[in-house]
This record gives sequence, C-alpha cells and structure tokens, in this order.
Amino acid sequence: MFSAVKSLVKDDSGATLVEYGLLLALVALAAIASMTLLGGNIKALFSSAANEL
Repeated sequence: MFSAVKSLVKDDSGATLVEYGLLLALVALAAIASMTLLGGNIKALFSSAANEL
C-alpha cells in the first residue's frame, strides 16, 4: 500500500503537461494583448491604403 502511494507522489509525468498548458496560456495572452493594442493601428493602415487605391 505504501509503495503505491510513494510511486504516485514521486510520479511527475503530468508536470510537463501543466507546463505546456501554462506556456500556451501565456502565448495566448500575449497574442490577445498585442491584437488589442495594435488592432486599431492596423485597421487605420489598411483603410488608408484602400483610400489611396
């Protein structure tokens, strides 16, 4: 019984999945923030280019 509990405590195979999940969340947050901040500028740039045509 104790050996089964010890093996569960020492098992860290799920840690990599958690780390990838946190990394993915950080990348998604950075992408959303950059799109929010730059979205208006990019829209204005394309509108200006469309008006020039």
